[in-house]
Amino acid sequence: MNPVIMPPMIGDQATALRELVLDRRIAGPGSKITGMKSIAILSGKGGVGKSNMAVNLGLAMAEMGLRVTILDADLGLANIDILFGVVPKFNIGHVLRGVKELSEILYKVGDLVSIIPGGAGLRELADLDDQRQSWMIDRLSVLEDETDVLLLDTSAGIHKNVLVFAMASDMSLLLTTPEPTAIRDSYSVLKSLCQTNGGDINAAIVVNMVADYHEAAMVSERIISTAEQFLNIKVPYMGCILWDSALREAVKRRRPLLLDDDSSVSAPCFRELAARIIEAPDGNFHRGVESEQYSFLSRLVRQMGKKGTL
Repeated sequence: MNPVIMPPMIGDQATALRELVLDRRIAGPGSKITGMKSIAILSGKGGVGKSNMAVNLGLAMAEMGLRVTILDADLGLANIDILFGVVPKFNIGHVLRGVKELSEILYKVGDLVSIIPGGAGLRELADLDDQRQSWMIDRLSVLEDETDVLLLDTSAGIHKNVLVFAMASDMSLLLTTPEPTAIRDSYSVLKSLCQTNGGDINAAIVVNMVADYHEAAMVSERIISTAEQFLNIKVPYMGCILWDSALREAVKRRRPLLLDDDSSVSAPCFRELAARIIEAPDGNFHRGVESEQYSFLSRLVRQMGKKGTL
Protein backbone atom coordinates (compact mmCIF):
# COMPACT_ATOMS: atom_id res chain seq x y z
CA MET A 1 0.00 0.00 0.00
CA ASN A 2 1.40 3.37 -0.98
CA PRO A 3 1.30 5.92 1.84
CA VAL A 4 -0.64 9.12 1.30
CA ILE A 5 1.49 12.19 1.84
CA MET A 6 -0.57 15.05 3.22
CA PRO A 7 0.87 18.53 2.59
CA PRO A 8 0.17 21.38 4.99
CA MET A 9 -2.94 23.51 4.53
CA ILE A 10 -2.52 26.84 2.86
CA GLY A 11 -3.71 29.94 4.67
CA ASP A 12 -7.02 30.29 2.81
CA GLN A 13 -7.95 26.69 3.61
CA ALA A 14 -7.21 27.12 7.30
CA THR A 15 -9.21 30.34 7.46
CA ALA A 16 -12.20 28.78 5.74
CA LEU A 17 -12.06 25.79 8.05
CA ARG A 18 -11.95 28.00 11.13
CA GLU A 19 -15.06 29.82 9.95
CA LEU A 20 -16.79 26.50 9.28
CA VAL A 21 -16.04 25.25 12.80
CA LEU A 22 -17.34 28.46 14.32
CA ASP A 23 -20.52 28.18 12.26
CA ARG A 24 -21.05 24.61 13.45
CA ARG A 25 -20.41 25.56 17.05
CA ILE A 26 -23.23 28.11 16.82
CA ALA A 27 -25.45 25.68 14.92
CA GLY A 28 -26.42 23.71 18.04
CA PRO A 29 -27.79 20.16 17.71
CA GLY A 30 -26.23 18.26 14.85
CA SER A 31 -22.92 20.08 14.98
CA LYS A 32 -19.84 17.88 15.11
CA ILE A 33 -18.66 19.70 18.18
CA THR A 34 -21.94 19.73 20.06
CA GLY A 35 -21.12 18.48 23.55
CA MET A 36 -17.66 17.99 24.99
CA LYS A 37 -15.31 15.80 22.96
CA SER A 38 -12.57 14.02 24.90
CA ILE A 39 -9.24 13.19 23.28
CA ALA A 40 -6.54 11.15 25.05
CA ILE A 41 -2.97 11.66 23.86
CA LEU A 42 -0.98 8.43 24.16
CA SER A 43 2.55 7.26 23.43
CA GLY A 44 4.41 3.99 23.70
CA LYS A 45 7.52 5.59 25.19
CA GLY A 46 8.47 8.82 26.87
CA GLY A 47 10.25 11.68 25.19
CA VAL A 48 8.15 11.79 22.01
CA GLY A 49 6.62 15.21 22.74
CA LYS A 50 3.26 14.21 24.18
CA SER A 51 2.87 17.18 26.55
CA ASN A 52 3.98 19.65 23.89
CA MET A 53 1.37 18.08 21.63
CA ALA A 54 -1.39 18.56 24.20
CA VAL A 55 -0.43 22.19 24.85
CA ASN A 56 -0.01 23.35 21.26
CA LEU A 57 -2.87 21.30 19.86
CA GLY A 58 -5.10 22.84 22.51
CA LEU A 59 -3.96 26.34 21.58
CA ALA A 60 -4.54 25.61 17.88
CA MET A 61 -8.09 24.48 18.62
CA ALA A 62 -8.67 27.61 20.68
CA GLU A 63 -7.63 29.68 17.67
CA MET A 64 -10.54 28.02 15.87
CA GLY A 65 -12.91 29.36 18.51
CA LEU A 66 -13.20 26.18 20.58
CA ARG A 67 -13.15 26.14 24.38
CA VAL A 68 -10.34 23.78 25.38
CA THR A 69 -9.46 22.21 28.72
CA ILE A 70 -6.23 20.26 29.16
CA LEU A 71 -6.24 17.64 31.90
CA ASP A 72 -2.80 16.61 33.09
CA ALA A 73 -3.49 12.90 33.36
CA ASP A 74 0.13 11.79 33.79
CA LEU A 75 -0.01 10.33 37.30
CA GLY A 76 3.73 10.26 37.72
CA LEU A 77 5.30 13.14 35.78
CA ALA A 78 2.66 15.84 35.43
CA ASN A 79 4.23 18.79 33.60
CA ILE A 80 1.59 20.71 31.64
CA ASP A 81 1.89 23.52 34.19
CA ILE A 82 5.62 23.78 33.52
CA LEU A 83 5.12 24.19 29.78
CA PHE A 84 2.75 27.08 30.46
CA GLY A 85 5.07 28.58 33.07
CA VAL A 86 2.53 28.45 35.88
CA VAL A 87 2.59 27.01 39.40
CA PRO A 88 -0.92 25.83 40.40
CA LYS A 89 -1.54 25.50 44.13
CA PHE A 90 -4.30 22.92 43.80
CA ASN A 91 -5.13 19.85 41.71
CA ILE A 92 -8.09 17.59 41.09
CA GLY A 93 -7.36 15.74 44.32
CA HIS A 94 -8.56 18.80 46.25
CA VAL A 95 -11.92 18.53 44.45
CA LEU A 96 -12.12 14.83 45.27
CA ARG A 97 -11.59 15.60 48.95
CA GLY A 98 -14.24 18.32 48.90
CA VAL A 99 -11.72 21.05 49.68
CA LYS A 100 -12.16 22.94 46.40
CA GLU A 101 -14.68 23.28 43.58
CA LEU A 102 -13.61 22.52 40.03
CA SER A 103 -13.78 26.23 39.16
CA GLU A 104 -11.20 26.91 41.87
CA ILE A 105 -8.58 24.54 40.45
CA LEU A 106 -9.09 25.43 36.79
CA TYR A 107 -6.15 27.55 35.69
CA LYS A 108 -6.84 29.91 32.78
CA VAL A 109 -3.88 30.11 30.39
CA GLY A 110 -5.72 31.90 27.59
CA ASP A 111 -9.10 33.27 26.66
CA LEU A 112 -10.35 29.82 25.62
CA VAL A 113 -7.78 27.48 27.21
CA SER A 114 -7.70 26.15 30.77
CA ILE A 115 -5.67 23.45 32.46
CA ILE A 116 -6.71 21.04 35.21
CA PRO A 117 -3.71 20.01 37.32
CA GLY A 118 -4.25 16.32 37.85
CA GLY A 119 -1.21 14.21 38.50
CA ALA A 120 -1.32 11.83 41.46
CA GLY A 121 -4.60 13.40 42.61
CA LEU A 122 -6.37 11.36 39.94
CA ARG A 123 -5.49 8.13 41.73
CA GLU A 124 -8.10 8.95 44.34
CA LEU A 125 -10.86 8.54 41.74
CA ALA A 126 -10.30 4.79 41.72
CA ASP A 127 -10.94 4.50 45.46
CA LEU A 128 -14.38 6.11 45.52
CA ASP A 129 -17.43 4.02 46.38
CA ASP A 130 -20.57 4.22 44.21
CA GLN A 131 -22.10 7.05 46.20
CA ARG A 132 -18.91 9.12 46.14
CA GLN A 133 -18.49 8.39 42.43
CA SER A 134 -21.92 9.86 41.69
CA TRP A 135 -21.10 12.85 43.88
CA MET A 136 -17.80 13.39 42.07
CA ILE A 137 -19.35 13.13 38.61
CA ASP A 138 -21.88 15.75 39.64
CA ARG A 139 -19.11 18.07 40.89
CA LEU A 140 -17.15 17.72 37.67
CA SER A 141 -20.11 17.81 35.29
CA VAL A 142 -19.85 21.59 34.99
CA LEU A 143 -16.80 20.91 32.81
CA GLU A 144 -18.97 19.40 30.09
CA ASP A 145 -21.01 22.60 29.82
CA GLU A 146 -17.98 24.87 29.56
CA THR A 147 -15.64 22.84 27.35
CA ASP A 148 -15.79 21.90 23.68
CA VAL A 149 -12.64 19.75 23.68
CA LEU A 150 -11.00 18.02 26.65
CA LEU A 151 -7.41 16.97 25.97
CA LEU A 152 -5.84 14.39 28.27
CA ASP A 153 -2.07 14.25 28.51
CA THR A 154 -1.56 10.68 29.73
CA SER A 155 1.46 8.76 30.97
CA ALA A 156 3.73 7.04 28.47
CA GLY A 157 3.49 3.28 28.00
CA ILE A 158 0.75 0.72 28.55
CA HIS A 159 0.08 1.15 32.25
CA LYS A 160 -3.40 0.45 33.54
CA ASN A 161 -4.19 4.14 34.01
CA VAL A 162 -3.35 4.91 30.37
CA LEU A 163 -5.77 2.25 29.15
CA VAL A 164 -8.47 3.60 31.47
CA PHE A 165 -8.18 7.13 30.09
CA ALA A 166 -8.05 5.85 26.50
CA MET A 167 -11.14 3.68 26.89
CA ALA A 168 -13.09 6.54 28.48
CA SER A 169 -12.19 9.08 25.78
CA ASP A 170 -14.01 9.66 22.52
CA MET A 171 -10.76 9.46 20.58
CA SER A 172 -7.11 8.61 21.21
CA LEU A 173 -4.16 10.15 19.39
CA LEU A 174 -1.21 7.76 19.41
CA LEU A 175 1.96 9.83 19.16
CA THR A 176 5.20 8.38 17.83
CA THR A 177 8.49 9.53 16.31
CA PRO A 178 10.56 7.95 13.50
CA GLU A 179 12.75 6.18 16.09
CA PRO A 180 12.45 2.37 15.77
CA THR A 181 11.80 1.99 19.51
CA ALA A 182 8.98 4.53 19.40
CA ILE A 183 7.41 2.76 16.42
CA ARG A 184 7.61 -0.61 18.13
CA ASP A 185 6.17 0.73 21.36
CA SER A 186 3.31 2.40 19.48
CA TYR A 187 2.29 -0.99 18.13
CA SER A 188 2.43 -2.34 21.69
CA VAL A 189 -0.05 0.35 22.77
CA LEU A 190 -2.44 -0.61 19.98
CA LYS A 191 -2.12 -4.26 20.93
CA SER A 192 -2.88 -3.51 24.59
CA LEU A 193 -5.89 -1.39 23.65
CA CYS A 194 -7.22 -4.23 21.50
CA GLN A 195 -6.75 -6.80 24.23
CA THR A 196 -8.36 -4.52 26.81
CA ASN A 197 -11.41 -3.62 24.76
CA GLY A 198 -11.89 -6.63 22.53
CA GLY A 199 -10.57 -4.94 19.40
CA ASP A 200 -13.01 -2.02 19.66
CA ILE A 201 -10.62 0.94 19.74
CA ASN A 202 -10.71 4.45 18.37
CA ALA A 203 -7.16 5.62 17.82
CA ALA A 204 -5.34 7.61 15.15
CA ILE A 205 -1.62 7.92 14.43
CA VAL A 206 0.29 11.20 14.73
CA VAL A 207 4.00 11.23 13.88
CA ASN A 208 6.13 13.82 15.67
CA MET A 209 9.64 15.20 15.02
CA VAL A 210 9.79 14.21 11.34
CA ALA A 211 12.12 15.62 8.72
CA ASP A 212 9.36 15.92 6.12
CA TYR A 213 5.87 14.71 5.21
CA HIS A 214 7.22 11.73 3.29
CA GLU A 215 9.00 10.38 6.37
CA ALA A 216 5.83 10.81 8.42
CA ALA A 217 3.78 8.88 5.88
CA MET A 218 6.33 6.04 5.80
CA VAL A 219 6.42 5.77 9.61
CA SER A 220 2.64 5.78 9.93
CA GLU A 221 2.29 3.17 7.20
CA ARG A 222 4.58 0.78 9.09
CA ILE A 223 2.35 0.96 12.15
CA ILE A 224 -0.90 0.90 10.20
CA SER A 225 0.02 -2.11 8.06
CA THR A 226 1.36 -4.08 11.05
CA ALA A 227 -1.79 -3.37 13.06
CA GLU A 228 -3.99 -4.43 10.17
CA GLN A 229 -2.03 -7.64 9.58
CA PHE A 230 -1.64 -8.83 13.18
CA LEU A 231 -4.45 -7.10 15.08
CA ASN A 232 -7.02 -6.94 12.30
CA ILE A 233 -7.76 -3.26 12.96
CA LYS A 234 -7.62 -0.21 10.72
CA VAL A 235 -5.90 2.76 12.31
CA PRO A 236 -6.04 6.09 10.44
CA TYR A 237 -3.13 8.46 10.01
CA MET A 238 -4.17 11.86 11.35
CA GLY A 239 -1.07 13.95 10.62
CA CYS A 240 2.44 14.94 11.68
CA ILE A 241 4.58 17.63 13.28
CA LEU A 242 7.84 18.66 11.60
CA TRP A 243 11.03 18.65 13.68
CA ASP A 244 11.54 22.14 15.03
CA SER A 245 14.28 23.45 17.32
CA ALA A 246 11.91 26.28 18.27
CA LEU A 247 9.85 23.77 20.25
CA ARG A 248 12.80 23.00 22.48
CA GLU A 249 13.46 26.69 22.99
CA ALA A 250 9.81 27.20 23.90
CA VAL A 251 10.09 24.52 26.60
CA LYS A 252 13.14 26.26 28.04
CA ARG A 253 11.25 29.55 28.13
CA ARG A 254 8.21 27.81 29.68
CA ARG A 255 6.09 29.49 27.06
CA PRO A 256 4.09 27.43 24.50
CA LEU A 257 5.26 27.71 20.91
CA LEU A 258 1.90 28.89 19.52
CA LEU A 259 1.88 31.79 21.98
CA ASP A 260 5.39 32.95 21.16
CA ASP A 261 6.76 31.89 17.77
CA ASP A 262 4.13 31.92 15.06
CA SER A 263 6.77 31.77 12.31
CA SER A 264 8.21 28.38 13.34
CA VAL A 265 7.97 25.45 10.93
CA SER A 266 5.89 23.35 13.33
CA ALA A 267 3.23 25.97 14.11
CA PRO A 268 1.26 25.32 10.88
CA CYS A 269 1.47 21.57 11.60
CA PHE A 270 -0.36 21.92 14.91
CA ARG A 271 -3.05 24.04 13.25
CA GLU A 272 -3.43 21.55 10.41
CA LEU A 273 -3.72 18.67 12.85
CA ALA A 274 -6.31 20.52 14.93
CA ALA A 275 -8.37 21.18 11.83
CA ARG A 276 -8.22 17.55 10.70
CA ILE A 277 -9.35 16.31 14.09
CA ILE A 278 -12.28 18.69 14.31
CA GLU A 279 -13.29 18.05 10.71
CA ALA A 280 -12.93 14.27 10.99
CA PRO A 281 -16.09 12.26 10.25
CA ASP A 282 -18.47 11.81 13.15
CA GLY A 283 -17.39 8.18 13.38
CA ASN A 284 -13.96 9.23 14.58
CA PHE A 285 -15.56 10.42 17.80
CA HIS A 286 -18.05 7.57 18.08
CA ARG A 287 -17.69 4.98 20.86
CA GLY A 288 -20.88 3.02 20.29
CA VAL A 289 -23.90 2.83 22.59
CA GLU A 290 -21.89 3.53 25.74
CA SER A 291 -20.75 6.87 24.31
CA GLU A 292 -24.34 7.90 23.69
CA GLN A 293 -25.49 6.94 27.17
CA TYR A 294 -22.65 8.24 29.32
CA SER A 295 -20.50 11.35 29.52
CA PHE A 296 -16.71 11.18 29.55
CA LEU A 297 -16.68 11.50 33.33
CA SER A 298 -19.17 8.66 33.73
CA ARG A 299 -17.18 6.47 31.35
CA LEU A 300 -13.98 7.27 33.24
CA VAL A 301 -15.44 6.19 36.56
CA ARG A 302 -16.97 3.08 34.95
CA GLN A 303 -13.64 2.14 33.42
CA MET A 304 -11.91 2.60 36.77
CA GLY A 305 -14.45 0.26 38.35
CA LYS A 306 -13.69 -2.38 35.71
CA LYS A 307 -9.91 -2.09 35.90
CA GLY A 308 -9.46 -1.48 39.60
CA THR A 309 -7.10 1.02 41.20
CA LEU A 310 -5.15 3.29 38.82
